[in-house]
Amino acid sequence: MKVGIFLPQVGEHATRENIIYIAKEAEKEGINSVWVLDRLLWPLKPQTPYVVTPDGSLPIEYHNVLDPLTTLTYVAGVTERISLGTSVIDMFFQNPIVLARRFTTLDVLSDGRAIAGLGIGWSKDEYEVSGIPYKERGTRADEYIQTLKKIWTDDIVEFKGQFYNIPASKIGPKPIQKPHPPILLGGFSPKTFSRIVNYANGWIGVAGFGPLEQLDQLINGLREGARKADKDPSKISIYIGSYPNIRESPPSSNQTRTPMTGTLEQIGGDIEKIKAMGTDHIIFGHMFSSIGKDMKKMIEATKQLARFAK
Repeated sequence: MKVGIFLPQVGEHATRENIIYIAKEAEKEGINSVWVLDRLLWPLKPQTPYVVTPDGSLPIEYHNVLDPLTTLTYVAGVTERISLGTSVIDMFFQNPIVLARRFTTLDVLSDGRAIAGLGIGWSKDEYEVSGIPYKERGTRADEYIQTLKKIWTDDIVEFKGQFYNIPASKIGPKPIQKPHPPILLGGFSPKTFSRIVNYANGWIGVAGFGPLEQLDQLINGLREGARKADKDPSKISIYIGSYPNIRESPPSSNQTRTPMTGTLEQIGGDIEKIKAMGTDHIIFGHMFSSIGKDMKKMIEATKQLARFAK
């Protein structure tokens, strides 16, 4: 199982120096990938609650967010081998031609290291500021991904759909990776899984916000959906994002331990279980933990956790 790390691209520690340090050290230590996320707003009164926090508010780290693809393109220039992924970019908030070109630029300038992790978003506030209707998101997503793939692969690009139309045109250059950079989709609904089976290369899930058995059920459900569609389930890549919270001592006996929280050995056991599910790639995010302000500790923690992924 490969290992990735989120760059310090959000919060008060999102600086040029920190991003360069994590990217270069990760590559030097043999970590396989670096990742960024996407966030447009931190609404004071959000229309859509954030499901992860008890009060529905976004983490304060999202007050400051560097542009994901600009960050990765910058990192491409200071690294040589490490893969560069988004987990995830909300695709609708950019025109598909613009987003396709930005990923192509990243892929060309990195010599074929881009990974396109995409989502459809959940914040009604972000939809409003982007001028995109909140309804029919699934149908729009199906069309959007088909449009991206045409832009990346067709010599003459032409698309006529309900939401997007491209007149017969030349759109170049094409990405280094053939037929195109890997397309991964985030989300948990049956419709998302169907979209992955029909149009994408893999899934980006999340570990730590529920029992690991639930994650295993989701992965098995995705693979079963592929079988029912006469697709090879082994061709669907599984990427799992996680936010480990390493503690010096285990929880007391009367406390229920949350996955990816506990001692290094306890979290290591969780990683081994995730690997046994057939996961191809696990990504560690430290920006919301106590070590998120210490770049050296972030690298050291990732190195220690990576031992359990091998």
